[in-house]
Amino acid sequence: MSLTRADWEQRAQNLTFEGRAFIHGEYRAAASGATFDCLSPVDGRLLGPVASCDQADADLAVQDARATFDSGAWSRLAPVERKKIMIRFADLIDAHTEELALLETLDMGKPIGDSTAVDVPAASRAIRWSGEAIDKIYDEVAATAHNELGLVTREPIGVVAAIVPWNFPLLMTCWKLGPALATGNSVILKPSEKSPLTGIRIAQLAIEAGIPAGVFNVLPGFGHTVGKALALHMDVDTLVFTGSTKIAKQLMIYAGESNMKRVWLEAGGKSPNIVFADAPDLKAAAEAAASAIAYNQGEVCTAGSRLLVENSIKDTFVPMVVEAIKTWKPGNPLDPATNVGALVDTTQLNNVLAYIQAGHDDGARLVAGGKRVLEETGGTYVEPTVFDGVSNAMRIAKEEIFGPVLAVIGFDSAEEAVQIANDTVYGLAAAVWTSNLSKAHLTAKALRAGSVWVNQYDGGDMTAPFGGFKQSGNGRDKSLHAFDKYTELKATWIKL
Repeated sequence: MSLTRADWEQRAQNLTFEGRAFIHGEYRAAASGATFDCLSPVDGRLLGPVASCDQADADLAVQDARATFDSGAWSRLAPVERKKIMIRFADLIDAHTEELALLETLDMGKPIGDSTAVDVPAASRAIRWSGEAIDKIYDEVAATAHNELGLVTREPIGVVAAIVPWNFPLLMTCWKLGPALATGNSVILKPSEKSPLTGIRIAQLAIEAGIPAGVFNVLPGFGHTVGKALALHMDVDTLVFTGSTKIAKQLMIYAGESNMKRVWLEAGGKSPNIVFADAPDLKAAAEAAASAIAYNQGEVCTAGSRLLVENSIKDTFVPMVVEAIKTWKPGNPLDPATNVGALVDTTQLNNVLAYIQAGHDDGARLVAGGKRVLEETGGTYVEPTVFDGVSNAMRIAKEEIFGPVLAVIGFDSAEEAVQIANDTVYGLAAAVWTSNLSKAHLTAKALRAGSVWVNQYDGGDMTAPFGGFKQSGNGRDKSLHAFDKYTELKATWIKL
């Protein structure tokens, strides 16, 4: 049965919001008793208090995670048994799709249609994929003399702290949890203070699935308190992070100041979406350009925020993008017909509006959107916005906005397109639209980005690694390559 907005509103009224920390299989208040208010960007409603954890909670959670790891209850469990439990965990996420989707939408502001059809299924798929993979990964035997045996083995690294962002709270959590748990580690999750609710909720589902207490702890709170405490903790072995480049750099400093813990970072992006004159379907390219900036309110690290268009088709193509973006309209996220929800909070709203003003100030030409809307609802909504006449030196072309603001830049040759595309501190993703196979390959090879999509935007699945070049970070999420972040490589050489 398809649910209506009224159905979702009724479910929201009956929903229970758990905001406490989760340590050793139990929900508990922060050691200090401190909380902060969790407000919904949908309409400003108070969802409930959330524990504001700090150093004392980090110490307790790390101690518990370490003891559990050392006990071997999970770390030494046979891979096939870990697999079974993780598949049960994924099944439980699926079974709670409506609840988790509603939490995600109310907490973060994304459309309920996306939460139910994309975020929750993709989260369970990430857990299930890693679980399925773990008993199919083999170690190595070195080539040795006949009287020696060389073993190359991978072991779980130990205690993992995962700091995840607010834009895809559940999905980014599961991208980290999947390989970290599958390889036998204990994980402490620090969800964003802007959207902590699904991370807190799935901790209980993990216990129900059979993951031992202490293997997955959750510490809600702020980055400058509990996030910093985890990053500096001497008994955290690995820190994984998705978020801004500014914070990523700070976490690297904290790691160096403490125990040289491994630090794996997926940071910002300013992704170029390059449309050549010989694109096979300009209408499809225009629609993809609109969705690449409007989907999830533009709060996407891989958002196609720079649209590079060959000048010979620019006057034709830009109006097609403007027409396509009209189909992306802000609305109440609990309405299944809505495809653009609310920005995560008033801070982000003001940031986006400031960048729109910067576009005007720098001389770009507004051709679509540009205004705050639905202000009367108490929510934080902005129209998808398109600026033409942008140069790559403008702020809206250089800086990550994390909102639905598109900068259109013209070019005359493939070489110029690549030069503009690579003229950024970021290197997370890029797209190329062309009918010429050689041009597609050569352009893709020249782009300094971790993901390149050809004649589409945002392709790939769990089999494809995800991460960035340059200041977009290091390491990879998804695929078997993600397992490298959560394991130590050991060489054992035996004289026979």
